[in-house]
Amino acid sequence: MPTLRECFEELAQRALQESSSYQQYLLELVERECQARVTKRTERMLRDSRLPLEKDMASFDMARLPAKVSRQVRTLMEGSFVDRRENLLLFGKTGTGKTHLLSAIAQELVRAGRRVVSWSCALLVQELLKAKRDLKLRQVLKQMSKCEVLLIDDIGYVQQSREEMKVLFTLLADRYERGTVMLTSNLPFSKWERLEQESRSR
Repeated sequence: MPTLRECFEELAQRALQESSSYQQYLLELVERECQARVTKRTERMLRDSRLPLEKDMASFDMARLPAKVSRQVRTLMEGSFVDRRENLLLFGKTGTGKTHLLSAIAQELVRAGRRVVSWSCALLVQELLKAKRDLKLRQVLKQMSKCEVLLIDDIGYVQQSREEMKVLFTLLADRYERGTVMLTSNLPFSKWERLEQESRSR
């Protein structure tokens, strides 16, 4: 208990000065230790999430969003959609802040104790293709299923081959109703059929 070891003397002196009871002293010691553990765990989870930590809620200009969307964002940060294993899809033109907003929401989910992993679509697809080539795709999918939220950035930004689309949709199908997917795309959902058609023709 490193935090307890660091602060027990300081708290003991204060307890004497304030005539605190032994129970109050011990309670504060334990609370300090627990809070330190939560902080370290959150820091570790943020590192493991691969999220761009500079893109947080504090640096996002909520004033640029319509009032209705701002209310939705606040609700999303509570994370109940993750409990229901619902997905979050954000569409918009390049440079409109999609990645920033989704990353900021995801960071709040991590701080609430949820395991999140973030990938750019291009890097994720390459990882899946490598796993398939090495006959380890099932293992990689199982590993990815351990996270509550999988954030995929920029689906559709670059045209992908049939093989690339196949492994990506294998992942999405594997997570269906088993874990939340958060994704950004510069293509509206109505044009995803075109993305699939293009991948088939390549």
